[in-house]
Amino acid sequence: MTTEAPLVYTRDDFKSDQVVRWCPGCGDYAILAQVQRMLPTICAETDTRREDVVFISGIGCASRFPYYMDTYGFHSIHGRAPALALGLKLAQPGLQVWVVTGDGDALSIGGNHLIHALRRNIDVKILLFNNRIYGLTKGQYSPTSEFGKKTKSSPDGVTAQPVNALALALASRATFVARTIDTETRHLQETLLRAAHHRGSAFVEVLQNCNIFNDGAFEHVKGRGVRDERLLFLRHGEPMRFGAEGARVLTAGGAGPADPFARVEEAAAAGGRALVHDETSANEGFVYGLANLDYPDFPLPLGVLRAIEQPTYEELVEHQIEEAQQHQGPGDLEALLDAGECWTVE
Repeated sequence: MTTEAPLVYTRDDFKSDQVVRWCPGCGDYAILAQVQRMLPTICAETDTRREDVVFISGIGCASRFPYYMDTYGFHSIHGRAPALALGLKLAQPGLQVWVVTGDGDALSIGGNHLIHALRRNIDVKILLFNNRIYGLTKGQYSPTSEFGKKTKSSPDGVTAQPVNALALALASRATFVARTIDTETRHLQETLLRAAHHRGSAFVEVLQNCNIFNDGAFEHVKGRGVRDERLLFLRHGEPMRFGAEGARVLTAGGAGPADPFARVEEAAAAGGRALVHDETSANEGFVYGLANLDYPDFPLPLGVLRAIEQPTYEELVEHQIEEAQQHQGPGDLEALLDAGECWTVE
């Protein structure tokens, strides 16, 4: 929805009067700050009023998010935030709707709702905070906990392979898929802004630390002294470089079924064979392979993996309704209820 006068907001306009009640040092603080910094920009660029921004959450530590935003919000039930967001967007397509969820909320009880929200390409932005643990219930393993990890509910180690959130989103045909991390604040804000501008289902995985129940969850890739060698920042149209001053690159792994997806080479030796990132690629297998790269064999990719344009769910539904009304008239709900076999209960 738009207004005649330019909209000028600041970060403070999106801060509620509620005391933020996360554990000191939680990665949620950084994500909240960057969302509040990003919103004035997206509102100005899209002529969106603060009253037309909505945050919907499920259950978990991250799900307190709507309380801390001075926007409309809905703290829903476990795993069902995408379903509520879909209904709201269909009823009020002019709203900018965000879903805030966690790895447990979205990928366990809410997995079914997440998959179908993404495949429908509803114009909703889904932020998945991934700390690889159930924090609110005090430290049980989650769908993204590493194989063998010892937690309160897996004292001898997790015996299931973890869910790859990006791979799941891509397999669900999401039109925008990205990953960022709580400590890379500039990258985090840029990624959020990209997601906000995308028309369609936008899925952003935010890797974050839970310093109480899973401290150092991603320190092995983001820690001081190892970050450059273990994180791959994807940039559209640029070679996939990493390492000190981009000294290493990814090259194609080979065409055979037993060949690896990619290889790591020194940039000087690779020459022009470095893979170039294309976030609009129609090669779904390649993007899926990229989503599965992980340390120690490869650097962990951060950035936008896919950004493609397709008609949104609400646009297609609205078009169907308009066509039906043109051929059959606007409809009469009372007449519909009275049609066919009816009974009168006295």
